[in-house]
Amino acid sequence: MNPLKSITGTIIAGFVLAVIIMFALGTAGKVNPWAFWVWIHVIVGITWIGLLYYFNFIQVPGVGKALAEKDSGGPGPVAINKYIAPNALLWFRWAALATWLTGAMALEAMHAAPGSGFVAAFTFADGYAFIGMGAWLGTIMLLNVWGLIWPNQKKILGLDGKEHSAEVIAKAKVVALMASRTNTLLSIPMLLGMISQGHGLPF
Repeated sequence: MNPLKSITGTIIAGFVLAVIIMFALGTAGKVNPWAFWVWIHVIVGITWIGLLYYFNFIQVPGVGKALAEKDSGGPGPVAINKYIAPNALLWFRWAALATWLTGAMALEAMHAAPGSGFVAAFTFADGYAFIGMGAWLGTIMLLNVWGLIWPNQKKILGLDGKEHSAEVIAKAKVVALMASRTNTLLSIPMLLGMISQGHGLPF
């Protein structure tokens, strides 16, 4: 059976290969919680930010083009809004939450001193300025996803089971777009904070 024929099989095979590589390269003989949580954090974080960039760079312009061509015989945005957007938003919002939670676990695991690594990061304790900045920006982005983007996308796509006026939907589109663009903006310094903790600033 070819694992590449399903996404579940592909992901499982990827983790199996990763475990094989760990043992092939030589393990330390014990679990490294920090490395583990950072690894999972990166995987789910790529999923979240990848979908964020997909929405902003591909789907939004694609829907705009489809709408513009609808009256000239084009297919319109129905297929995107019905078959792609709901599933993409499902992965997007839960990947956002998983990224934040695994990030919190990584902060706790990296903290060798007494107390909480989570608190150290969010209070910008000594040695935690870069990661703390990234954690705060990531938190704002998470709140945007669940508090602004998802509630308004439900209205736009009719996923909340309610009828909305054209005015309400138009307003929801603006709010969702601006929150999404804000997250795209914040993702750039947020990722700088993530990498700078271990590698320093680029300049």
